[in-house]
Amino acid sequence: MAGFRTHITVSSALGVASGAIAVDPLGFPTETAILAAGLTGAGGMLPDLDSDSGIPIREVFGLAAVVLPLSLVPRLAHWHLSQEGILAALFFGYIAIRYLGARIFKHFTVHRGMFHSIPAMLIAGLVVYLGYHSPDRRVRLLLAAGVMIGFFSHLVLDELYSVDIRGMKVKLNQFAGTAVKLVSPSFIATATCYALLGGLFYLAYLDFYQPG
Repeated sequence: MAGFRTHITVSSALGVASGAIAVDPLGFPTETAILAAGLTGAGGMLPDLDSDSGIPIREVFGLAAVVLPLSLVPRLAHWHLSQEGILAALFFGYIAIRYLGARIFKHFTVHRGMFHSIPAMLIAGLVVYLGYHSPDRRVRLLLAAGVMIGFFSHLVLDELYSVDIRGMKVKLNQFAGTAVKLVSPSFIATATCYALLGGLFYLAYLDFYQPG
């Protein structure tokens, strides 16, 4: 399978391309395009959260612990929290994601499980769409699309690296078919993933069609 550095390189390149397209021809502000590019690059790291190596989960949860609480600041302000309340939420959000979240995630996931799948990619996009507060839904959709593009690039690279082409012979290694998938051998993992996906789709539906 592709290495961590390869995933970051490809998703970052896709992020630059996505950001450029967001500005022209889509017409988004430069600041929004830069944020979308960053999420696309970060999305390329997400599937490796279930890696046996400690590097991906440490790097990704370290980044998520900073980015996710900061992305909630507009929503917290919309809820009329005080400055102290927002700072407290940022602090405890960092602690919860960086340490507690990483430990729980590592305990309940296996390498190349359902987190390496199309449903997991959709979950990542929906989390970004629901978590980022903006009156412009186009911005939220752009950011969600960015993280899913990065996520999908990771899945595709893993599948490509599982194919060994030597001369006229094509050989698949043990990881072939374990990245771009819809289900896993574990019924519980698959059911849990789809239950979460269904819940997020319902929340997104309510959000998208709410008045105003």
